[in-house]
Amino acid sequence: MARPGKSGVTRLANEIARCRICVEQPRGEPLPHEPNPIVRISATARLCIAGQAAGNLANAASKPFDDPSGVRLRDWMGVTPEQFYDAGRLAIVPMGFCFPGYDARGSDLPPRRECAPHWRARVFAAMPQIELILVIGQYAQAWHLGSRREKNLTQTVRNWLQILGAPEQPKVLPLPHPSWRNNVWLKKNPWFGEDLLPVLRAEVGRLMG
Repeated sequence: MARPGKSGVTRLANEIARCRICVEQPRGEPLPHEPNPIVRISATARLCIAGQAAGNLANAASKPFDDPSGVRLRDWMGVTPEQFYDAGRLAIVPMGFCFPGYDARGSDLPPRRECAPHWRARVFAAMPQIELILVIGQYAQAWHLGSRREKNLTQTVRNWLQILGAPEQPKVLPLPHPSWRNNVWLKKNPWFGEDLLPVLRAEVGRLMG
């Protein structure tokens, strides 16, 4: 199969930027604000981050991971902001492209259910050069791991070495969300920093050059 190339990726990105399905064809309640898809696809990047959905700060800046979670994620990866936002080397494709809004407790709602079925197959078909996907959080792990996902996030991430070594392409590496809400999780699971992060940084260095 021929690669879509840069022009095909650009056309797809422009189409995504105009997307309004969460308002015009919602599954359930429509998006409570104007759609603002935040996604970065690339014809050359070999590494992709598959996260949940943009937060409020990222939505305000129209920039993925432009918040404290992004600072922690870049530390985990061992990259500078300049490297992280170089779309030629890193694609960022969340499960939901727009900030979903808040629930009654003030927490971010789950990713919109319209996005993944409508866009995900097309986006990754347009990026056949991707070699590794970093899957962040339970929604991305459910989509990208399928039956390889364990019964909870901790067990899924703990099984990272087997998941990374599986023969499927592209490779997948599961991660917890870098939110401050996971500070307790990180303290309870020191193996994440001791064992997984060195491998993550080595893979990021290899794929991003």
